[in-house]
Amino acid sequence: MAEPEIDAVVFDVLGTLVDEPAGIRAGIRALDPSLDDPRVERLLALWQRHIDREQRRVLDGVRPYLTSEALDLEAARLVAEAVGVDEPAAVAALARSGCRLPPWPDTVAGLARLAERFPLIGLSNAGRTALLELNAHAGLRWHQALSAEEARTYKPDPAVYQLAVTVSGRPPERLLMVAAHAWDLRGAQRVGLRTAFVARPAGDPPASADRFDVYADDLAGLADQLADF
Repeated sequence: MAEPEIDAVVFDVLGTLVDEPAGIRAGIRALDPSLDDPRVERLLALWQRHIDREQRRVLDGVRPYLTSEALDLEAARLVAEAVGVDEPAAVAALARSGCRLPPWPDTVAGLARLAERFPLIGLSNAGRTALLELNAHAGLRWHQALSAEEARTYKPDPAVYQLAVTVSGRPPERLLMVAAHAWDLRGAQRVGLRTAFVARPAGDPPASADRFDVYADDLAGLADQLADF
């Protein structure tokens, strides 16, 4: 990235800006405070497998599109059933934990710093309602927040990245997609966006064959690298 050709920065949200596993763990512990840590981790894995599988089924055309809130409710029912809880209010509270995710320690300050130089676009697999609650709970600052619900599919479907291209009014090569998930950045590359990988504990690290434009340990490091753009 030798030329100052970035007109806007597009951010993944789940896992990149908010600690998704931490929020779900908190919801599981609230559902049953007696659970020990290994059991919580197994239930978290159950939740994550369901979300990943069902989003893939939507992408493959096996099932119609459902919002992230609907998938979270399905996952919450599975987790609650596994611990023997069948109270609807408790299941609903667990499902809402998917929207109440803490930001990573550098997220809020990092977004504020980057927003001084670039328009910031959130681009999330979270549904519209979930994204609103996520943004409010984590204190995320955007100039525009876009949900995959607008495209009725999930990343890495090209239609989701195209939402950011359309809203920005710029060619894709003038947008920088930031994510902690290599699979997400590969999807953005297929649409022509430039890419920045930010390392997170819950992310999907790059493979040896991946070639992204920027690699950063955190948002401060990303902002440093973009300081001249």
